[in-house]
Amino acid sequence: MSRINTISLDTATDATRTVLDGVKKKIGFLPNLFATLANAPVALDTYVQASAILGKSSLSAQEKEAVYLATSQVNGCDYCLAAHTLFGGKAGLSPQDILAARQGELNAYATLAYQLTESRGHLNDEQIAAARAAGIDDRKIIEVIAVVAVQTLTNYLNNVALTDIDFPASDA
Repeated sequence: MSRINTISLDTATDATRTVLDGVKKKIGFLPNLFATLANAPVALDTYVQASAILGKSSLSAQEKEAVYLATSQVNGCDYCLAAHTLFGGKAGLSPQDILAARQGELNAYATLAYQLTESRGHLNDEQIAAARAAGIDDRKIIEVIAVVAVQTLTNYLNNVALTDIDFPASDA
């Protein structure tokens, strides 16, 4: 059971209800993550806006999902692992790809995200050189950092809240 209450569409403020309605329309239901974030409208708005902006990054959907999965694995977020197992599959990742991404082994993006999260951003010269050798330029390194940062927000929230998982459970 979640340690932080969720806010329903019926009990949300007008401004928050508008944001939650938008999420519901986009995803098809209102995930508990957003209903939990709604307790702090500034956090909800920050996450929704940052996610929308990151949607315009140069990273492909599969690259972003690899980053989400690797970050969530390191941070131990079962909620986000379940959500991004579903979204990763929709982006074209196979079940084997999803497991490899979680371990930072799918591609250079998963590796970079895993290393960034595990080291709290303290990469060594060899790790940065390996990312660049794999074709990740400075722009994409920074975009991966941004995705890791935003994902860490939801990982930490879900870990603290013990958000009830409303996505199919991930298998690993």
